[in-house]
Amino acid sequence: MNRRVAVTGMGAISAFGHTYPDLWSGLSAGKSAIRPLTLVAPGAVRFPNAAEVPDYDPLRYFEEKEAMLLDRFAQFAAVAAREAVRASGIEFSPELGERTAIVLGCSGGGKSTEDDGFHHLYALREPRVSPLTIARAMSNAGASRVSLEYRITGPVYTISTACSSANHALGQAFRMVRSGEVEVAIAGGSEAPLSLGFLKAWEAMRVVSPDTCRPFSRDRRGLILGEGAAVLVLEPLERARARGATIVGEITGFGMSSDAHHITQPSALGAARAMRAALVDAQLAPEAVGYVNAHGTGTLANDATEAEAIRAVFGEHAQKLLVSSTKSMHGHALGAAGALEAAATLGALQRDLIPPTANFTAPDPACDLDVVPNTPRAAQIECAISNSFAFGGLNAVLVFRKWG
Repeated sequence: MNRRVAVTGMGAISAFGHTYPDLWSGLSAGKSAIRPLTLVAPGAVRFPNAAEVPDYDPLRYFEEKEAMLLDRFAQFAAVAAREAVRASGIEFSPELGERTAIVLGCSGGGKSTEDDGFHHLYALREPRVSPLTIARAMSNAGASRVSLEYRITGPVYTISTACSSANHALGQAFRMVRSGEVEVAIAGGSEAPLSLGFLKAWEAMRVVSPDTCRPFSRDRRGLILGEGAAVLVLEPLERARARGATIVGEITGFGMSSDAHHITQPSALGAARAMRAALVDAQLAPEAVGYVNAHGTGTLANDATEAEAIRAVFGEHAQKLLVSSTKSMHGHALGAAGALEAAATLGALQRDLIPPTANFTAPDPACDLDVVPNTPRAAQIECAISNSFAFGGLNAVLVFRKWG
């Protein structure tokens, strides 16, 4: 029999600060953490802004030798995991470590490490790169670090499905706990994409906004890249209740699909298929959902396509839904986006407050939904979904239920 799955810990590091309370404080106030880029030289790329983690010093969290072994994205994963585990109150014995999974999403891996190696090799014409390059650049470095810190010896792996990575990771972890394959899961995503080479690649795609991110707004001009990590601790509801844990909320369903359509252009059919699959998995009628944390990147194609998919799935109920994109505030953190948005969605359910779609200026008839423009809104919502739709046509949707 399937077990109910509780979330008992959350951690985050984002453009709002180094903790989950920092993230929620910014989102619940409707503030945007999009600021001028500082991680590359001014004018190095055509777009001036990003959602950077502020005032980050690795030596606040790691010994110098440890920091040298870890790329920025892997450090973020460890920082968020520490907060989540601490919040959960779980102590990992060797026995529980064998029954615990770590599943993290990451799209790019150690881009700063790769950039540095290529610079030394090609620009400085040095014949060798650092022997730490592979260990730092590999996308599983964050999951491996968390495993090492807590001596987790159960299933540990990383999922890389572009912008759906974290939702896929959370969904797989949810299924493992629900089925009894593991007793606890540490799941989420991390990303640090703000290195020059990767930024130039995004510049070439011409989908990054020259100013800010305005999802669903008629004058939207593209996404804004962000960085950070978010991690959730999952365990069976009965286990959480038995040990007196603070329960943040429940994950009740997960759905995924592939568009099989186009490498970069989204498909409303594929997005709708994933949302329907998630609702079926949660045994939930569409009318029971009150809030959608949208993928909402701020690009012309994505936002209109997502709105079309939401209307297809929810029918007339779509007009009653609250729909917002928190990427308007914390940026698009790629492989970490779904994890940050899961934390935002759980916060909305827990605190009866919907984070807004910030920077909104004018409605778009192609996005004719209640997108909670600019101002947070008090609302008691029982169930919510969080969407992630990736390049390559890979879609992943989570369903959350309020606890208490």
